[in-house]
Amino acid sequence: MTAPVTHRLSRPREGRMIGGVCAGLARRFGTTPGKVRVLALLSCLLPGPQFVAYLILWAIIPSD
Repeated sequence: MTAPVTHRLSRPREGRMIGGVCAGLARRFGTTPGKVRVLALLSCLLPGPQFVAYLILWAIIPSD
């Protein structure tokens, strides 16, 4: 049995919608970008700094 491939956290150039944060997180954790995007959208409906967190992640996660 082989170990799962884990990718370094980065924003891919392909598959981006806006900044590539959701696509990068999806690739890192082995899920689809669509699921991460839906979770991000739903979390923005809750009170809190989720949008600010997205902007911070966009700034600190390196691009491929």
